[in-house]
Amino acid sequence: MKIELESLGIIKTPFEELEGMPIQPVGAKGVKGQLILKDEFKEGLKDLEGFSHIEVLYLLHKVKGHSLEVKPFLDDKTHGVFATRSPKRPNRIGASVIKVTGVEDNIVHVENVDMLNGTPILDIKPFVPHLYDGTVDELKIGWFEDKHQDASTKKADDRFIS
Repeated sequence: MKIELESLGIIKTPFEELEGMPIQPVGAKGVKGQLILKDEFKEGLKDLEGFSHIEVLYLLHKVKGHSLEVKPFLDDKTHGVFATRSPKRPNRIGASVIKVTGVEDNIVHVENVDMLNGTPILDIKPFVPHLYDGTVDELKIGWFEDKHQDASTKKADDRFIS
C-alpha cells in the first residue's frame, strides 16, 4: 500500500548539521525553535496555546536508507531498529515531545528542539499525559534502563549519515 503525506511546514532550529546535535529533547533543554506551518494549515493551531507541550511527528529528511539492526547513540551494541529511537528507520518518521512557548499566526514557538533545521512537519498533537494514566503500569524500558540518563549529554555523531 502506498501512503502519501503532505508536509505541514518546517521546523526552524539552530542545528544545520546532523553531527553534534542533541539526540533527544532532554539533551536540547532550553533550545528554542519554531514550527512554521504553511498558511493553509494555520487555522489548525486554534487553541494550541492552551497546551504546555506538544508531540511533533516529522520526516527525518536527511537520512538515506534504513537498517533493521542499528548501533544507537546510547549503546555500543546493536539492537533491532524498532527497539531504538534511531533515525535509520524504514519510514524515517521522528517524534518528539516539546514545550510550547507561544503561538502567533502560523508559527508555534517551542523549546527543547532536537531536530535539524528545515525538517518537514508531518503532524502536531497536544501532549496530554493523563490519557496514559493507568495504561503504562509495570513500565519496562529494555536496554535503555541503564543508558537513558546519558541522553541529556550525548550528541549525534556520523553513524547514521550516508
